[in-house]
Amino acid sequence: METVTDLVEPILASHHFELVDVEFVKEGKSWYLRVFIDKPGGITIDECVLISDELGEQLDNCDPDPIPQAYYLEVSSPGAERPLKKEADYMRAVDKYVNVSLYQQLNGHKVYEGYLRKVTADELTLEYMDKTRQKEVIIPRKQVAKARLAIKF
Repeated sequence: METVTDLVEPILASHHFELVDVEFVKEGKSWYLRVFIDKPGGITIDECVLISDELGEQLDNCDPDPIPQAYYLEVSSPGAERPLKKEADYMRAVDKYVNVSLYQQLNGHKVYEGYLRKVTADELTLEYMDKTRQKEVIIPRKQVAKARLAIKF
């Protein structure tokens, strides 16, 4: 994944896009190299095709091949429920509705969904509804397994 990241970042920078995530996963009998990209205002299908073409060409020209087995290359938007991976992702998500999964329970919950109110190097402060009551929880960053933007219904 490091090689793919090194190849795709200059391509994305030249188009003023951002790398959100790279994953290489097996689903059924097939392998998938997925590259998630974004930009302010969102990414279009045509922009995904552009990056897919440029990255595919770069990968085809690598010697030795960083991924020797057959795979499908997918370039896409992270979607409305974009994962929060980098510090900048968390900072942009302040005052937005998020879903945070924890490695272990905190105050009886392993998943919190609510508004991210504050981000520090060590903690996330989330405002959430517990039945009909509004509450606040401070989550140690080391307990966060996954975090993403969420859609409030």
